[in-house]
Amino acid sequence: MAGRQDRAEYVRIARELRARITAGDHAPGSRLPTLPELAATHGVSETTIRQALAILRGEGLIETRARAGTRVRARPPVHRLPADRYRIRSGPGPATPYTRDQGIGWSEYRLDKRFELTEADDELAALFEGAVGEQLLARHFVFHDSDVPTQMSTSYVRWSDVADTPVADPINEPWPGGTRAQLASIGVRVTRVTESLTGGMPSPDEAETLRLGAGVPVLRIVRRHIATGGRVVEVARPIVRRADTTVVEYEVDLDDGV
Repeated sequence: MAGRQDRAEYVRIARELRARITAGDHAPGSRLPTLPELAATHGVSETTIRQALAILRGEGLIETRARAGTRVRARPPVHRLPADRYRIRSGPGPATPYTRDQGIGWSEYRLDKRFELTEADDELAALFEGAVGEQLLARHFVFHDSDVPTQMSTSYVRWSDVADTPVADPINEPWPGGTRAQLASIGVRVTRVTESLTGGMPSPDEAETLRLGAGVPVLRIVRRHIATGGRVVEVARPIVRRADTTVVEYEVDLDDGV
């Protein structure tokens, strides 16, 4: 009975602290009261407080650092990924789907990149609807918004399409207009984009690259650019973004006559 009561206490305290954080009583970046202060306020042991804080830490709401105490985690702004983000649009300056998603200008955009030749494994061959062992160019990207890494991806294109073209040279990245404009420059007309999404906790590499704290989940998007005639010409596997600040929007046109 005592064990159940202890559990109910730390769950209740976590719920109360969560509500205060959500309501803004504890602002982002602010320091929470100390363990003894919280224990006295709630009339429980420090062990119970530690258990309650562990819940909130696992949810990504707080972070604890040596000699800095426990603080409310500052959350980046939410970004929406609209359904039409891959359409090429004219504008006052260069842009890509990423810069439009982030709402930033070209001067605020930085791209880390690394290119390498590889071969299609079983999964990539299935996504390309091609052969296992086909030679691909893998482009590893980390996207920065004002020097803050917010997205990472590995994009694959068929080497037979891009060999000896500007697309194969990383010096040309970032490419205004993004992948669709890039492929159009070598005569490949993209007519369709497909995406599938999954969510989960980040790998150690993803957490380090995107500077994620404990308890922050990610979205992983697998994208395909498909050219005229149904030929798959690019696969991004995966595009990774933090899930708590990303909204993916879709539109479904329905025929009311059906």
